Amino acid sequence: MARRILRTSSSARQKSSRVTLNPRVARRSFLKLSAATAALTGAAMTTRMTAKAATPAAAKQAYPDSQMIRSVCTHCAVACGINAEVQNGVWIRQEVAQDHPVSRGGYCCKGASAIDMVTSEKRLKSPMKRVNGKWQKISWDQAMDEVAAKLQTIRDENGPDALHFNGSAKVSTEMAYLQRKFAAFWGSNNVDHQARI
Repeated sequence: MARRILRTSSSARQKSSRVTLNPRVARRSFLKLSAATAALTGAAMTTRMTAKAATPAAAKQAYPDSQMIRSVCTHCAVACGINAEVQNGVWIRQEVAQDHPVSRGGYCCKGASAIDMVTSEKRLKSPMKRVNGKWQKISWDQAMDEVAAKLQTIRDENGPDALHFNGSAKVSTEMAYLQRKFAAFWGSNNVDHQARI
């Protein structure tokens, strides 16, 4: 509910109006909302609504002849613990390492999606080139030759600082290190992270 307050200016004697909320209704609504938020937060913190992540012993062995390999996430320097399930040399499933001294049973969204770098259906498996508006597969040799030729043209015409190397949050620490090394060998200091752009 709202009420209308009319104020008059003593100098111009013009009426101006503004709409304000009824203080009693606004206060009561605020208190109800605060109480509901506190109750839902308290309920969410109980053990009935939260559950621990499954331990390797509790997980079902859906893949025969697979083995759990203890490893670390390589997306940053923290190195959270990951238990990777591997079958025939292929990383097929992962779980968080509950007893890892660094991550203590958790990891971030990048670590949780690390397996997508290997198993995602959207992952590129071969170089692609757009020809006449359509993407087509090309060989690795053709892709390397074309990219190297274009990079060399840029370097010859504009110098090594004409190229900018942009990092990503989805690459591992080792990949970021190699990218920085490549930029240094290229002769450029133009390296940055995608989160800063």
